[in-house]
Amino acid sequence: MQLWMRKIFVFLITFVTLGMYVPPNYIYTDAAESNEVFSPKEDSDASEHADVVIDEEKIEQNDVSNSFISVIKEQVKEQSISKLGPRIAGQVDEDFMSSILPNMEEAIEAILAEVGNENIPYYAITEQPTPGYGEKIFDIYDFRTKKDVARFHIRRDNRPGEGYWFNFHYHLSKDGFEKHHSIGEIYWDKNTPPKWMS
Repeated sequence: MQLWMRKIFVFLITFVTLGMYVPPNYIYTDAAESNEVFSPKEDSDASEHADVVIDEEKIEQNDVSNSFISVIKEQVKEQSISKLGPRIAGQVDEDFMSSILPNMEEAIEAILAEVGNENIPYYAITEQPTPGYGEKIFDIYDFRTKKDVARFHIRRDNRPGEGYWFNFHYHLSKDGFEKHHSIGEIYWDKNTPPKWMS
């Protein structure tokens, strides 16, 4: 494999796994045999390997932060659609994509802007929305401390004479997850909606 392909491969693995996976040393052995110069420090830990790759590709911190935010936004979209389930998503998909998702992304950008670019790679979202009647879509948490920073929820509101509405909102740790920060609402119907994820 050519040197530039190896570098791209290592960078993609690092990017996709958010720096938590370091490729095994045998990836570098072919380069040493072909007298090409590219080998990591032998006594360095996993985080230094990720730094070496990022430094060699000359990616600025802002670009890395924007990449992480893009990955998180894609996960948010997948989690939200998964939470709605095929029966609900099929009916409210257009409204969700046009009004709720952009507001959700804006809220996430604001939350991550507060933590600073250097800390963004340490934030992730939970992977399992709550099925049935639970409100949880996903949580944003710092995986160093294992503490939630924000919790994104969806609630069913049955308004007399109007029918059912889906209320999207989030809670922040800085106010003890008490205050509702509104994202938006989508009208369902007068009939009771199915359970989440059904």
